[in-house]
Amino acid sequence: MNIGRAAKLAGVSVETIRYYQRRGLVAVPAKPLGSHRRYSQDVVERIRFIKQAQAWGFSLDEIIRLLQPPQAMQCAQVQELVQEKIHVLHGQMRDLSRMVRGLESLLEQCRGQPGCAQCPLRAYAFCRSFDIRMRPA
Repeated sequence: MNIGRAAKLAGVSVETIRYYQRRGLVAVPAKPLGSHRRYSQDVVERIRFIKQAQAWGFSLDEIIRLLQPPQAMQCAQVQELVQEKIHVLHGQMRDLSRMVRGLESLLEQCRGQPGCAQCPLRAYAFCRSFDIRMRPA
């Protein structure tokens, strides 16, 4: 299949495939004399894996490591990388929870205020004299 068809099946743009090729995530197929490069279903599946790994929070550099052949990256190393990612994601979840609690606190304090001038959120944003109490995790 040509690059356009491979991109469509993988759910990405042609430029994304070319970018992945420049980054070394996807091999550039040989170009037969007088013809177009042909992409296999394996390339489509590889791109789908890359997109799924990105959805899990892996960077392209981390995905390059995950895509190394088994002799280059042992299963224990893959597990360690995944465990590190889980740790980072848990930290991000804690941070997001704190952010939500802070915003909820501001929203509670804003409700019932007669006008914008007394809004605690705007007071914090413009004069920083307002005390935002973050609830502990």
